[in-house]
Amino acid sequence: MLDIVEKSPASLREQFERVRATTLSLVSDLQPEDTVVQSMPDVSPTKWHLAHVTWFFERFVLEPCGVQRYRDDFHYLFNSYYNSVGEMHPRALRGVLSRPTLTEILDYRARVDEKIVELLSADRIPDDTKSILVLGLHHEQQHQELILTDIKHVLSCNPLLPAAKHELNRPPNTTATEYDFVRGESGIVRIGYDDSGFCFDNETPAHDALLHPHSIGTRLITNGEYREFIKAGAYDEPAHWLSDGWATAHKNAWVRPLYWDEALETEFTLAGPREIDEHAPVTHVSYYEADAFARWSGHRLPTEFEWERAAIGEPVDGNLLGSRFWQPVASNSKQFIGDVWEWTSSAYSPYPGFRPLAGSLGEYNGKFMCNQMTVRGGSCVTADSHIRPAYRSFFYPDARWQFLGFRLARDEHA
Repeated sequence: MLDIVEKSPASLREQFERVRATTLSLVSDLQPEDTVVQSMPDVSPTKWHLAHVTWFFERFVLEPCGVQRYRDDFHYLFNSYYNSVGEMHPRALRGVLSRPTLTEILDYRARVDEKIVELLSADRIPDDTKSILVLGLHHEQQHQELILTDIKHVLSCNPLLPAAKHELNRPPNTTATEYDFVRGESGIVRIGYDDSGFCFDNETPAHDALLHPHSIGTRLITNGEYREFIKAGAYDEPAHWLSDGWATAHKNAWVRPLYWDEALETEFTLAGPREIDEHAPVTHVSYYEADAFARWSGHRLPTEFEWERAAIGEPVDGNLLGSRFWQPVASNSKQFIGDVWEWTSSAYSPYPGFRPLAGSLGEYNGKFMCNQMTVRGGSCVTADSHIRPAYRSFFYPDARWQFLGFRLARDEHA
């Protein structure tokens, strides 16, 4: 994690208050009962997210500044995976925490916010701790996205199929352009953090990578195109699938994207059930499904380096959280930023010369660089100020509950 360009107390206070207020606005239509449910081990209850991001500020900003903990038992309940700072409540059992109540957690947030603002106003946070505060803001923006994807899964399990948000923008009526490919860069290219603004440690160090001649898709694969894949019987044809993908798809009875109905006509969204837009990007598919589609179509998924070089120079103003669609939408743009996190064919690995952050924050990214796949580009619920071409995220190849989609690539002769 690198310093931001501007970290004056007044600027940080404004950023802090804005990010914290945004989080609460995302859950304003939820009822307390909604915030307790954990529908599967990968999903965390909403109120746990609200407490955990607060715990992060308390543990890594306030405690180094000499501020006493709000409650010692919260340290155990809301630590996520920082083994170096102590034990934690099991992730898969977060849904059994009926206490502390949502009201108590909101009070916890308010108390921590008050202390942070007080220290910033008095300029009593050292520069190195201010950098951790900035990391905490980006950490909270990551959890804003998780709050929405997790509550979507929770509410999809309810037979009433309730909406998480009642007033969301309706997507424009747009027709997807014909699928095409554009020649990508080849040879030695520069990859990684470009020395401007914030970045996570997994975007460093910048380094050279070799790209072989290739072309990359000019847009994302749509619902209509994925529907043809389903209708062609591709879920029953092992030749299209990786061995693990075939086993996983059959074990879990996958025959369509998560949240699609059996008729392939409607899908569950954060606004409740809606008709599937055949021109919008397909989402909630695993790496295995994306890879199978690519094989079925005679192509492949791009590497993360091919993707990054193609995305550089493209507008960073796609369909993100601020658009308030909270669903992928059809577009005539190349859609490198927003709509869906894009699966790449690259394993999530450290860059040459990678060094994790010092101390406990070294657990933020580095220890997850095994058995996961890299995704790029952000999604329709990624904070607008949070995404950039060099940003790398990661999921296990069987993940589907996030807004995950893909584009195609192909090899070319030199």
